[in-house]
Parts: sequence; C-alpha cells; structure tokens
Amino acid sequence: MTEDERLRRWRMVLGGGAADGTGHSLAGTDAAMDGALGALYGDGTAKGERQGTRARSAGLGASAPSVARWLGDIRTYFPSSVVQVMQRDAIDRLGLSALLLEPEMLEAVEADVHLVGTLLSLDKAMPETTKETARAVVRKVVQDLEKRLADRTRTALAGALDRSARVTRPRHRDIDWDRTIRANLKNYLPEYGTVVPERLIGYGRASRSVKKDVVLCVDQSGSMAASVVYASVFGAVLASMRSIATRLVVFDTAVVDLTEQLDDPVDVLFGTQLGGGTDINRALAYCQDRISRPADTVVVLISDLYEGGIRDEMLKRVAAMKASGVQFVALLALSDEGAPAYDREHAAALAALGAPAFACTPDLFPEVMAAAIEKRPLPIPDMATHQ
Repeated sequence: MTEDERLRRWRMVLGGGAADGTGHSLAGTDAAMDGALGALYGDGTAKGERQGTRARSAGLGASAPSVARWLGDIRTYFPSSVVQVMQRDAIDRLGLSALLLEPEMLEAVEADVHLVGTLLSLDKAMPETTKETARAVVRKVVQDLEKRLADRTRTALAGALDRSARVTRPRHRDIDWDRTIRANLKNYLPEYGTVVPERLIGYGRASRSVKKDVVLCVDQSGSMAASVVYASVFGAVLASMRSIATRLVVFDTAVVDLTEQLDDPVDVLFGTQLGGGTDINRALAYCQDRISRPADTVVVLISDLYEGGIRDEMLKRVAAMKASGVQFVALLALSDEGAPAYDREHAAALAALGAPAFACTPDLFPEVMAAAIEKRPLPIPDMATHQ
C-alpha cells in the first residue's frame, strides 16, 4: 500500500478537520462518500477542509428530499449490506422513523428485515397513502426470505416426518426393505448368503397418515421485531406442508391467533402489533388449551423471556406440556443477530425443566424443527446461552 493510499484511508476513517493529522484532502467520489458518512456519523464539530469539501457534521435535516438524496448517495457508493447498516443507524441516531411514513421515502430505501420491523412498529401511525407502498416493501423482503429458506425447510422437515413415522412392526406390504436390510447388516449369515432381519422398519400407511402439530408462540414486544418477521415466514412455509398442522400465535399482554392468515405472511406481519408488555403465561395457556395430540405436537416459544405475567404459572405450564409428551422448544431469538438481552433466571428455570433456551439463526431453524419432530436432542449452538 502506498503512503498516499494509507493517508487516504486514515482520512476517511478520522473524518477530516485540523486534528486528524493526515493532511490529506479528498476529491471526487471520496469526497462524496465522506459527505454521506459525515451526515450520519459526524459529531457536528468538524469545520471541513479548505478545498471546499463538506464538513463532516451529523444531520440530514428533517427534509424528505434531502434524506432521499442521501439514501440514493449511499446506495451509489456502498454495497447493499453496508447500506442496510447505515439506514438502520440513521433511523436510530437521527430519528428518521417519521419520514418512512412518506411513500417516496419508502421507495428509496434498501429493504431488509430491520426496515420491516420499523414499518410494523409505525403501522398504526401510517397514513393510507403510504400503506400500499409499505406493504410492497414488506412483501419484497418476505419473498426474498421465502426463496432463501423455504426449500431447505421443507426438505429438512419432510425427512424428519418420514423418519418419525417409521414403525418397527409393519405389515409385510409396508416393510421398507432397503432400510431394514441396512439396519440388520450385522446379522448377515455368510453361510446362507442372507441377512436375518431382527428389526423391521416400515413406512407405508403410517408415513402417509402421519401428521404433526406445530405451534409457534411468538413474543411481539418491540425488541423481538426481527424474530416476528422470520417466524411469520417460517409459519407460512410450515403451513404449506400437508403433513404439518401449523398454528401461529403472537402475544404481548394480549394473545392474537393469526393462523387463518398464514397463507400470506405479509397479512400476518401487519396483523402484529410490535411493542407493549409481555405475558408469556397467558400465551402458553392459550396454546396449551388448543393441543389435542400432545405426543405429536411441537410448541416453539420465541421470546426474550422477560415475563410480565405469572412466572411460576408459566413454568408449570411448560412442565405440564412436556410431561404430556409435547416437544417444547424455547428460542431467545429467531434472527441473525445472536442472543438478545434476556431474562437469565427464566432461561435457567426452563433449562432445569429440560427446555434449554437459546438464540437460533434462520438457517439453523429447519434443523431445530427436524430434531424436535424426531424427538432427538436439539442442535443447540455452542454460543447458546442455555444454562
């Protein structure tokens, strides 16, 4: 790296001004990139450079046109992943949420899961002129997620359903000879050139009739926005599988059953109400009352476990469901962001009941569900906080 390039990079990092010590000035694209960064991350104290570059000082103003120009600039100069981070920071640092209520602003942003969460939190304040644009933005993100996640989820769960449907005493016409032979190779008798099938494995009618019930119970408090988005997408994918009966329940201090809307995850998302308190016990009570086949049911609680309801009752419900044969899964988050802040005492109490709580990425979720369906140990990540 040349000395000039090294100074250029340090100048971009430090932001200019007399105190940065680089003595390097920016021009052209570098100056434009610096201006876009300065509008968001500057501290307002820099005086700029004598060559006429803009000062790096925070502030996009309250003007929608100026913000729209800035959004266009960052999409020109930075890759999509960086643009999404900068948009998120602009919303958090500069209070730009209100501007997202304008259709022209929504058309200018780079849509991602976090933007969807912000739009959902603004839904009640959104004017009618903006709602259709907002739905289009949300639909694009949902469709992208479905393309990424749907096939893998269906494949993983279909295999799990097949394996969970195996019977060890099948009728002759229902024997799966391929798997039966492989399972009994240790019983090969070379003198007779045959395998003695001590254990028969079959699918047949059992596999065609098997059906699992899955209940997604999702905390819709404000901190769980990304998890709500992913849960809605997965709920729609699961609901599309004939062998799985899927129920989606969202809750804060109230409980809302969105199962009837699962054919369209966008409708599901706009049926949520991000924010408010949390009553996990009430939500689990609702889910528990609707379990008719506990041995064939998987309940997935997605929550940071900050319980505003009755803690002891919540734990009793989890214990009762597990004792009845329900496979209970507790996820602190369903997102790419790792474990959020969560109630460690409640996580430890669930772990003591045999339901460790851990953060789960969308890519891992199909494996978690497959393990739950097969009633085998869950693939808990090493980083999981499930003590």
